[in-house]
Amino acid sequence: MSDAVLPAVDMSIPPWPGEDRSSGGVKLHVRVTPGPGDAPTAVYVHGLGGSATNWTDLAGQLSGFVPGIALDLPGFGRSEPPRDFDYSIPAHADTVARFVEGLGVGPVHLFGNSMGGAIAMNVAADHPELVRTLALVSPAVPDLRPLTSRMSDPRLAVAYLPLVGATVRRRIAAEPGDMRVMRLLRLCFAEPDKIPRSRREESAKEFAERERLVWANPALARSTVGLFRSWLVPRTRSMWTLAPRIKAPTLVVWGADDKLVTVRKAPRTARLIPRARLLVLPRTGHVAQMERPGTVARAVLGMWEQVDAGNW
Repeated sequence: MSDAVLPAVDMSIPPWPGEDRSSGGVKLHVRVTPGPGDAPTAVYVHGLGGSATNWTDLAGQLSGFVPGIALDLPGFGRSEPPRDFDYSIPAHADTVARFVEGLGVGPVHLFGNSMGGAIAMNVAADHPELVRTLALVSPAVPDLRPLTSRMSDPRLAVAYLPLVGATVRRRIAAEPGDMRVMRLLRLCFAEPDKIPRSRREESAKEFAERERLVWANPALARSTVGLFRSWLVPRTRSMWTLAPRIKAPTLVVWGADDKLVTVRKAPRTARLIPRARLLVLPRTGHVAQMERPGTVARAVLGMWEQVDAGNW
């Protein structure tokens, strides 16, 4: 952990300003965090069903040290997907790599949560020249437990499946927004009752906005299938084979109460990445950067300090 002085976490701050930006032949909606102009850039990649706003608080904590760009992946947030986008993990990773390369800012501090963590691992393994350091928050490494075993509401498991899931998603979409938000928060957070009202209201607005975007539900369904397929590929293309190819100094952060990707995968993930260290946070779920932004920020700053000192 770093001893750097960080501002108090203020979860009432609104999401950082958003804009459509083209880079490397890719057009994405991004949210930009100010930071020192001479510092490396941080790039934040959200998880399945998420958006750039998932990084509001962590990016705020780190804004005194680095400028940041949080991406909406194709089909998520406000990024309209290309017509022929296939939503596989390699396709998402190629999008991120092209975007980062097009920024022209040199290697970046790359962050990824959940599916975004799997994407970031692919980028770091295939494009080491683009990644200065890597921070993985509950990355979606292969976890083949039945979905119903990890979800309090079995309908959520079915909703992620192709074909039959469409009907369930329509039924869930007909429920009041606040009910859907709380179901999601209970799934992703260890202590959802501690989430500020402002963040719950933001989530409800995002739900409503997604319902108006024709590409949103297909993108979610197809990205889910793409993630599951990445877990079932032959060993030579497995994420477990990919991990040892990652050269960047890496911090792996996991919530001890993660309901989506079990913390039991954490030691193996950190062990297989050559320069990785593991931090497991108690009373924390699947989105530690949202639930414990101050703690994650101090851990990330500690990594950067240790890397600069040649001790990582």
